Amino acid sequence: MTDQMRTGPTTQRGRRVVVPLALVAATVALATVLGGLWWLDARGDGLTQHRADVAKKGSTVMPFDLDKTTHVFTKKPTGGVQTVTADNPADTTQIRLIREHLQEEATSFSRGDFTDPAAVHGHDMPGLAELRAGAGRVRVQYQALSNGARLSYATSEATLIEGIHSWFDAQSKDHG
Repeated sequence: MTDQMRTGPTTQRGRRVVVPLALVAATVALATVLGGLWWLDARGDGLTQHRADVAKKGSTVMPFDLDKTTHVFTKKPTGGVQTVTADNPADTTQIRLIREHLQEEATSFSRGDFTDPAAVHGHDMPGLAELRAGAGRVRVQYQALSNGARLSYATSEATLIEGIHSWFDAQSKDHG
């Protein structure tokens, strides 16, 4: 057998087809991942079902419409920033509801009361235990924005920064 014959199948015109091994491996890996996610969702315990459950619970806790707003969780070296904005900057109802809710949450979180996130994401949500225990050492600051509001979380304690980051990661994962 010659080297030419090992390169792959031939086309109708007798040319050899060369398929890079990396392309084949990437295709197989992608198919495996997508197939695995399909299998999880088919069983009813995958990401899609979990996110649907989170959205349903979130609609009972948050007064604004989750389909008309965007949540962004940005980690910072001293904590992080949670921003909620109306998708339509002219939607004054959503903007008002976002602002009212985040003002209430800033007060609650400053006291170590994380009842709302626990109701949506579960009482064992990553980061909540640390935030509850160290609430007096995390500064939570509310700021109104033209299209919503934001909460900034800041501390100098590494354990609490890690807690904030874990909490943000969990929310980002749960909301997609």
